[in-house]
Amino acid sequence: MRPIRLALPATALLLCVLAAPAAAAAPTASGDWTAAPASGGGTRPSADGRPYFYLEGPPGAVLEDTVSLSNPSGAPLAVRLRGAAAYNATNGDFAVRPTPDPWIALAAPEVRIPPHTRADVPFAVTVPSGAQPGDHPAALLAEADGRQVGVRLQLRVSGPTLSALTVESVRVDKAHGLIRYAMVNRGNTDLAPRLALRADGVFGRALNRPAKALPVELLPGQRVELSEPWPHPPALDRVTVRLDVTADGGAHASAGASAVFVPWGAVAGAGLVALGGGAAALRLVRRRRRRSAEESVEVPVAERELAQTGAPQ
Repeated sequence: MRPIRLALPATALLLCVLAAPAAAAAPTASGDWTAAPASGGGTRPSADGRPYFYLEGPPGAVLEDTVSLSNPSGAPLAVRLRGAAAYNATNGDFAVRPTPDPWIALAAPEVRIPPHTRADVPFAVTVPSGAQPGDHPAALLAEADGRQVGVRLQLRVSGPTLSALTVESVRVDKAHGLIRYAMVNRGNTDLAPRLALRADGVFGRALNRPAKALPVELLPGQRVELSEPWPHPPALDRVTVRLDVTADGGAHASAGASAVFVPWGAVAGAGLVALGGGAAALRLVRRRRRRSAEESVEVPVAERELAQTGAPQ
């Protein structure tokens, strides 16, 4: 897909002098520059500060908003801009693709901001005509002076939505005291999952944790690998671990795994004791058999007669 060209030319960038007092002249810009959504933009305008961009529209729509860049330093600042699609890293972190998102077009890919000045940079998102309904998370990235700042862009394409997930690959990692599992977003909306965990054994319930929010936002179509600590499992038992995950919109999934806990150190010690005792018993039996065999040896006939008569040989 080709990125669209904005109707607003790059000269439409709005430069505003910041209210901060002038500072002493500095040779380079400081690291305090910021990037944030401009007030009153998006499909849900707000006069207050927005933590992220939110845009919503049907396939084929062109949605516009503005990013605000502030340079409070006493030196000019050159900021490079790009849009990027988002995904979940393997551990669940929110991450962005290294290449520009073709849906997003900025009025200017690079902006030079004078000292103590704010620049408002328009951008637009073109929703392809064949785009699937649901959430399409992305971000606007600003980079300057070796520092990168990302602003979340939440894009929703109008149409039917489905919240669905699965839990997979559950296993008990006894070596590290963890319950490991994978979670997959099978729907088309962002999910904030909650996890309930329990483990039932032969000797009763070994673990019972009520539902809690997980520190991950599961994006559509993404798979993440997570774990839960279990530092004090039973010493001796066979348990069945069960995970129940829920999320807004009716999403629900369950999965489980079995594990056997045996105190191998104690078993090995008992085995050595038993082995030592068995060896001692075997030596005693062999000694008794030899003694019995020696006592049962017959004396030769001549010697027996000699012993009876007492005559010399």
